[in-house]
Amino acid sequence: MRPNGRPDEAGGAAGTGTTRRAVFAPVDTRARVDTVVRRIGDAIELGLLADGEQLPGETELAAQLGVSTVTLREALMALRQQGLVTTRRGRGGGSFVTLPDNPPQERLRARLADWSTEELRDLGDHWAAVSGAAALLAARRTQPGDLRPLIRTVEELAAAGDPATRSRLYGRFHVELAAAAQSARLTREEIALQTDLGALLCLVLDDPVHLGNVSDRHRAVISAVQDEADERARTLAETCVRESVERLVALRLGVPDRATEPRPEEDTHGQEHRARGPREGRR
Repeated sequence: MRPNGRPDEAGGAAGTGTTRRAVFAPVDTRARVDTVVRRIGDAIELGLLADGEQLPGETELAAQLGVSTVTLREALMALRQQGLVTTRRGRGGGSFVTLPDNPPQERLRARLADWSTEELRDLGDHWAAVSGAAALLAARRTQPGDLRPLIRTVEELAAAGDPATRSRLYGRFHVELAAAAQSARLTREEIALQTDLGALLCLVLDDPVHLGNVSDRHRAVISAVQDEADERARTLAETCVRESVERLVALRLGVPDRATEPRPEEDTHGQEHRARGPREGRR
């Protein structure tokens, strides 16, 4: 028997407000500048922060992100160099979101180059574990009415016309799945994963075939949850995430690195082959 009850407010499905709050949640202590740049840059690409919108003041934003003002200023400088932020001085000044003229796909491919294949695979493993656990618990705990947001999101995803909207809906499905599992921690973890990886999914969700496969997989997850088939739900959720991340890895292998030093080549299974000269920099 499934227990009665619904997820509390902290574990509820993420609406626009919840997702935006995640944009400014404290960042990880490692590589803080890069993390802030990714967090805000991805939010801009996904439309969570609108063109022309003013960011919070430096002191407030640094406090929200849990970083020093020095770290924040370095991140804002990097975002300005990418053309995603403009800073105005004087009265009425501050930092404002601004979208550059180069196409979103080009900007996202440049951002993808900042990730190593090892980082992508590691994040994919973590995401699959979180989504799989959420699906399993949802199949054990959810009530029929809790699945309405998931069903609506799947239909919106199938009908979405642009990659940014598809990416937001893809992420929303997994957040809502965690909410259906009645787990506040899993829900927060899914939101954090979307802020780390969400924008990059635009690169793989512009393929109609993959989009169709994702929509079918999401419907299958819902069906398994409805049937209380917990292990099947977990496997389907994990597979959906892994397929998308592996597509990102394949794209990453085809994106030139920004560094000029010789780098090891890597095959599609992640095996490195030493390039001429010492290995330098990130991979």
